Amino acid sequence: MAETKDSASRLDEVLARHAPGQGSVVALLQDLNAAFGYLPEEVLREVAARRQIPVSLLYSLATFYSSFRLEPMGRHHVCVCVGTACHVRGAAKVVETLERELGVASGGTTKDGQVTLDTVNCVGACAMGPLVLVDGEYHGQMDQKKGSKLVRGLAGGEAAEA
Repeated sequence: MAETKDSASRLDEVLARHAPGQGSVVALLQDLNAAFGYLPEEVLREVAARRQIPVSLLYSLATFYSSFRLEPMGRHHVCVCVGTACHVRGAAKVVETLERELGVASGGTTKDGQVTLDTVNCVGACAMGPLVLVDGEYHGQMDQKKGSKLVRGLAGGEAAEA
């Protein structure tokens, strides 16, 4: 595993908390995701080798559960609710606008690593829809103009208000 000393140390710490053959592989992946901010390929391969877990199992779990990421997150996380209530109020247009403004498709991260754009099926705040979360902060009654204004400053590293 081509790794830095810090990443090797983080991996060792996580593996020390998970005895081989005991406990949940999902719990192990959760701890790895928390330690690295995502699940790097080299980490998954090293875990598979050390614990005799098929790498295909690790990848199938990592891609099945939406809480896991195989790519690093941007400095800012923009998440658009596309559940039914938000959808009927124009969430798809908001997503299109944000994709255009950021130059990245939903599920991706801008080239400069500043912003990751995602969609989610529902956040449970239907009365506020369409809803956009920026770094966990709720921004309701979103439209294309507000969405554009909201993310405009993120690429430069500053939070924007809608």
